[in-house]
Amino acid sequence: MNLGMNLEEPAVTPGTATRSALRRQFDAVRALSSQLAAALSPEDQCVQSMPDASPVKWHVAHTTWFFEAVVLKAHAPAYRVFDPRYAFLFNSYYEALGPRHPRPQRGMLTRPSHDEVRRYRDHVDASVAAFIEGADAPTLARAQPLVTLGLHHEQQHQELMLTDVKHLFSRNPLQPAYVQAVSPPLPGAAGAPPLRWLDFPGGVVQAGHAGTGFAFDNETPRHEVLLRPYRLASRPVTCGEYLEFIRDGGYRRPEWWLSDGWFAVQAEGWQAPLYWGDVDSGEPTVFTLMGPRPLDAAEPVCHLSLYEAAAYAQWVGARLPTEFEWEAAAATQPLRTHRYEPRHPHPVAAREGEGLQQLYGEVWEWTRSSYDPYPGFRPLSGAVGEYNGKFMVGQVVLRGGSCASPPGHLRATYRNFFPPAARWQFSGLRLARDA
Repeated sequence: MNLGMNLEEPAVTPGTATRSALRRQFDAVRALSSQLAAALSPEDQCVQSMPDASPVKWHVAHTTWFFEAVVLKAHAPAYRVFDPRYAFLFNSYYEALGPRHPRPQRGMLTRPSHDEVRRYRDHVDASVAAFIEGADAPTLARAQPLVTLGLHHEQQHQELMLTDVKHLFSRNPLQPAYVQAVSPPLPGAAGAPPLRWLDFPGGVVQAGHAGTGFAFDNETPRHEVLLRPYRLASRPVTCGEYLEFIRDGGYRRPEWWLSDGWFAVQAEGWQAPLYWGDVDSGEPTVFTLMGPRPLDAAEPVCHLSLYEAAAYAQWVGARLPTEFEWEAAAATQPLRTHRYEPRHPHPVAAREGEGLQQLYGEVWEWTRSSYDPYPGFRPLSGAVGEYNGKFMVGQVVLRGGSCASPPGHLRATYRNFFPPAARWQFSGLRLARDA
């Protein structure tokens, strides 16, 4: 059973080198979560600002529970559960693994304490490390895909830790900073290059994971897609460009909006992207993980819903790409190591360059594709079959990655997904047109 991995990847009997590599990966991912949490007080880590967000303490405990429930309990017979009650507290949505605490009430879990969750994490870390080093080869070969899945699952939660803390701090009247901004500014923050259009021929293209390395099950199976010729913008839309849309009455004119989007504007009172302020003045501001600051017109605009992204595209005479247009274009570009700077968890302006700029690592880019199963997709058996497949309704695909996406987590076939009204993620847009 593959359990979330690419179904075409053959099992490999782990030798000493494989055990060492897996242990290094495990230690590195778990250490990054601890690093991200270290900037927060126990009080910061306990609060839940809205039902869609979770406390950092819960993220830390949930990712630990995943390794305990999916790896250790299933493959390490000698393992002793740290606290049987944690299965109820820290299960997210796995029906096959039992009942769970309601998601909107995670902020009520003042107990277990922050220190107790750390002891829980240390207990599971030591047990997984001992399992990797000491399990017999056939057992580790069966469990290795699950360990790898757990690491990529934790990387998803590392991004959520930052987006959820940002939402939490934005609701605090003190508007605290998660980190202090780096100084001097990062390269590329001086201004955005002019937007250019790149042409792509379309035709019959291959979409989906190719069969090497890790992939989530929703990236498979690989299949053919027919595309008409199309064009993509060379970089994401900037804050300055989006500000022009606002000042042209973008949030007051229904002709640009999808019906559900216009309803959301009216019901929620949207007037600008999430975290923007003083838009009607000459000095708009934005709340960041470094605290409030003046809006930088050159930065990629982010914290947009699909509705806002689609409305801007309509206003400017363009559209959003489909996920397959985005993937086919990304396949023609080198997979550059994306910028990840925990001291500056905020998008920065693009730099002049050839090809498609900032495909990865600044803002997730909304597409116009519903989150649907690929032809031939089958949910996996067992509890981890609930990882992706059961969410394939009412969601929209985003591609690329954001400034909060950890290293080694992104690829051209990665399918992120959220409801169309979601705005608390680092989500922006890249324009498309028919050629």
